[in-house]
Amino acid sequence: MPGETREAVGLEPAAEGRGTRVLNLRRMTARRTDEAYRSSTPLELFFDLCFVAAVAQAASHLHHDLSGGHLGHAVGNYLWVFFAIWWAWGNFTWFASAYDNDDDPYRLLTMVQIAGALTLAAGVPRAFESGDYLVITLGYVILRLAMVMQWLRAARADPERRTTTLRYAVGYALVQAGWVARLACDQPTYLYVGLALAVGELLIPIWAERAQVTTFHPEHITERFGLFTMIVLGEAVLAATIAVQTAADSRAGTDVDLLVLAGSGLLLVFSLWWLYFDRTTQRMLRSMATTIIWGYGHYLVFTSTAAIGAGLAVAIDALIGHAHITHLQQSLAVGIPLATWIATVWWLRVGPPLRGPAVAASPVAAVLVLAAAWTSAAVPLMAVITAALAAVKTWAVRRTD
Repeated sequence: MPGETREAVGLEPAAEGRGTRVLNLRRMTARRTDEAYRSSTPLELFFDLCFVAAVAQAASHLHHDLSGGHLGHAVGNYLWVFFAIWWAWGNFTWFASAYDNDDDPYRLLTMVQIAGALTLAAGVPRAFESGDYLVITLGYVILRLAMVMQWLRAARADPERRTTTLRYAVGYALVQAGWVARLACDQPTYLYVGLALAVGELLIPIWAERAQVTTFHPEHITERFGLFTMIVLGEAVLAATIAVQTAADSRAGTDVDLLVLAGSGLLLVFSLWWLYFDRTTQRMLRSMATTIIWGYGHYLVFTSTAAIGAGLAVAIDALIGHAHITHLQQSLAVGIPLATWIATVWWLRVGPPLRGPAVAASPVAAVLVLAAAWTSAAVPLMAVITAALAAVKTWAVRRTD
């Protein structure tokens, strides 16, 4: 990249006229919000790829616990584990949108965060099986402390937003100390402290950005969240595919039933993709209040997407007699996350640009999906409802264009 191009996007030349340096160092100045052609970097894509392990572990253990009838245990652990995954990924993504200078310290600190993500993923089995969050906490703290170092670098190089960046650094450092101290607590204090710390995590960006808004790039953020949505959709497809393969190998249940369920799962995933990506909009990223709602709302998008895949796997387990739950419970394992997904995506992406009766299509579909759980062909019916919603929404969007 030529020197003038680097300066145009906020990346200063590394070391000119000073001889050869061992490290490529640049000032971590704020990126511009109007950069042209701002897209995900190879490092960001690598970061996402390494988070796949944690997402896969969480979804897999949710599937097995649900099939085993451990419903409360499964949902509680899944929501906690995915909070750590989503929050760590999201914090890096927003920071990178504002301050990615692609020098060697930035790359190395990002790789430390990746190591933390892999450590977190390694701790998921222990969290689900015995409630032991030691390894997950260790991985999470590694992630977050590396993020603190990034914010401190930004504070040094960006005096205009120094108060904001220091608030991020101090806030996250204090909360990480709280997560470590939480390990010494017993129930129910352990749970209450965890809830308080989670709320603290969520409040830090709101508090920090009140001083001076960071220069995130709306199109870049939209792309990054879309890419992670596709990653989680891919995990849903993988979970369902492995379950179908297991069912086919066992030769239990009729081939027709298995084909119908597999086809329904495929139609469902296709419809989810269509609904999310039919129109890319940054309308909710025009103010800090709506940006916070949009970003935080994606916790429900990501968790419900992976949970839908786990629910499809549970439905296939039920087909071959490996699930120790009732038909209603296995139907709701798909229906609840699907209804949550439809309602959340409508709230964040579909509802804002639409007008007229079509605005109500998503809430109605969410209710119908839940009602379908009480039918004998729950998953196929849910897939048809979701596909019909995608068709209605597409027709309505085309009319407004």
